Amino acid sequence: MNQPAKAPMGRIVTTALAGASIEWYDFFIYGTAAALVFPALFFPGSDPMAATLLSFGTFAVGFVARPVGGVIFGHYGDKVGRKRSLVAALLLMGLTTTSIGLMPTYATIGVWAPVLLVVLRFAQGIAIGGQWGGAVLLLTESAPPERRGFYGSFAQLGVPMGVLLANLVFLLVTHAFGDEALQEWAWRLPFLFSVVLIGIGAYVNLRLEETPAFAQAQKQSPPARGSPILRALREHPRIILLAAGAFVAVNSIFYIFITYIVAYGTKTLGLPKTTVLGAVMISAVVQSPMLVIAADISDRVGRHRVFLWGAGLLGLWSLVFVHLRDKCADFFGCFAFIL
Repeated sequence: MNQPAKAPMGRIVTTALAGASIEWYDFFIYGTAAALVFPALFFPGSDPMAATLLSFGTFAVGFVARPVGGVIFGHYGDKVGRKRSLVAALLLMGLTTTSIGLMPTYATIGVWAPVLLVVLRFAQGIAIGGQWGGAVLLLTESAPPERRGFYGSFAQLGVPMGVLLANLVFLLVTHAFGDEALQEWAWRLPFLFSVVLIGIGAYVNLRLEETPAFAQAQKQSPPARGSPILRALREHPRIILLAAGAFVAVNSIFYIFITYIVAYGTKTLGLPKTTVLGAVMISAVVQSPMLVIAADISDRVGRHRVFLWGAGLLGLWSLVFVHLRDKCADFFGCFAFIL
């Protein structure tokens, strides 16, 4: 039987990385805005601390929605293909994030503003849940078996790239228009820039082929009846729970490092926005090559060892982070405890 033709890996990597970077940029600009501007814009009648907590509560909605998005898009990825599922996730994120940039605030429509914000944030979470899995499958199913870790890492590389882009855009907007304009209208610009995702979704749909693994599976046997997700849960419950559980602590600490610290540094420590955002950007720059290097090592020694070492070192660094947090008095101090 003839093997499906392989698409050029360079094109697949570039497209997946671009899509993942902007998709995560969309997800993270919400976190930055939740720390800097949303408390005053959507919860103006609350105590400043309560407003910040409410703002981060809407941020958390995206994490509730992510597994839902993974289930929905995973289901359709098995039914209609990885490419179509990925395109749908990219388009959903682009449309949702652009809508956040256009929506009215509490001053205009009252309590409906935070309600609408929660709905759009939930849609963002569904989109990122579908995009991440789709990008990983697109890369790993197209890569040589012995290099799946390396090539698959470019989907995850979109995370620090998204952090870098989100903070860079907020820095540029703040520098160009000032803090007052940022609070009044300029906060919308980073969200409106996400319209680029719609173009990337169209490119993926027109220029990339379905993954060889999916195409081969479709040729060998007709699609199974019923839900692929329910079948996976029924046949592999232990490994699914272990994988999900292993990700909880790592993800939680990561978001403390890149989102909570922005609010803490600016509001509690009184640091300039440029200082804290710049420190987060530097940490993203350092993380990027280490992510690819670790993935390459996993192709040689196994995923299990690399993951355990990373999780263990992250746990130890978290203990140090707690003690360094209040030492952040300048740019280099922030860089030290975030990095």
